[in-house]
Amino acid sequence: MLSLVVRSVFLAAVASALSFQAQAQTAPKLEMPAASPLGKLEQRVGVTDVAVTYNRPSVKGRKIFGELVPYGEVWRTGANTATAISFSTDVKFGGAAVPAGKYALFTIPGEAEWTVILSKVTGGWGAYQYDPKDDLVRVTAKPAKLNDLVETFEIGLGDLRDGSATLNLAWERTRVGVKLEVDIVSVLKPQIEAAMSADGKKPYLAAAMFYYEHNIDLKKSLEWIEGAIKEQPEAFWAIYRKGLILEKMGDKKGAIAAAEASLALAEKAEGGIRTEYMNLNKALIARLK
Repeated sequence: MLSLVVRSVFLAAVASALSFQAQAQTAPKLEMPAASPLGKLEQRVGVTDVAVTYNRPSVKGRKIFGELVPYGEVWRTGANTATAISFSTDVKFGGAAVPAGKYALFTIPGEAEWTVILSKVTGGWGAYQYDPKDDLVRVTAKPAKLNDLVETFEIGLGDLRDGSATLNLAWERTRVGVKLEVDIVSVLKPQIEAAMSADGKKPYLAAAMFYYEHNIDLKKSLEWIEGAIKEQPEAFWAIYRKGLILEKMGDKKGAIAAAEASLALAEKAEGGIRTEYMNLNKALIARLK
């Protein structure tokens, strides 16, 4: 009789355990909101891909700089894991040369000046493992006071140009900007030269305007824009750009002639492009006379 009782208790315990395991396997996953949500930024600057991964704390009524984030101490520049930033090509960061790669972004806030640091060691929690010996570069930046409150810490890239941008750090009523520069000419010039010397269809317009915008070789720029016009004689947008190139070369008479030819063709077009290029050509003519 005792053995039957023991066996019954054993079987009941096994059944209970199996039931608990089944409930555990089917229980819904509980996912709570993060106090400092993960943020990701991806932006192309010229032909360089810039990526930032960081956690975004909020003010929540607190005094941030000088209290929660002390002046004169290394800050992870966000929350949780130290902020990471990567560049797909070599760049200049605040004027300092930085090879392509991934880095941890630290800062030392100050009332009048910030130190912005790129460290070669990434993935550390907070700034607890930060060591100055791992610094790749240190640059300084002046903080700007904001009229409007930035509730949640924000990293952004603004002032975008072919060869530069500004990395902005903004929180509470403070913004700090670091200039980012990329050497787009050394990257693209050999590629353009190769494309223009190869057989087949050539990127005349794009090549001409790149050389024009970056003051590389205006004679080649003119030659290439004329190649684009030869392929499409009615392309008033290309003829207008020929006028811009001639203007930069100091040929006012030739630039006016190009603008007038482009204007005459643009008048025959339809839609918004007609108005756009009529206005562009009139403005070019007006500043040349």
